[in-house]
Amino acid sequence: MEYQDKYLPVDLDFTDRVEKKCLERTFGKIHFYNFSEEIDQIEGVITKVTDEKGIFLVIDHQQRIRLDKIITLHGTPGPAYAIYERHANVCLTCEDLDQF
Repeated sequence: MEYQDKYLPVDLDFTDRVEKKCLERTFGKIHFYNFSEEIDQIEGVITKVTDEKGIFLVIDHQQRIRLDKIITLHGTPGPAYAIYERHANVCLTCEDLDQF
């Protein structure tokens, strides 16, 4: 499967952090938005970083994750963290508080 939306550029500091984790072969957990735009997670080692219609990291030589879809990388916020946080902060009640 492929992501259907356009790749959003990622801060170079984050890209550098991903490449460093790849070189270090660090095992960790990644939270991200999958192809269906649902929150997903995976644990493993980043084995490769590729640039094809956006920058992707590859976990354990199989799962590809687009960098702009990463919520957290080994516990630190990623490019999609702000989107995740906005969803978490949405008011869940639709009351009109001015009616009282």
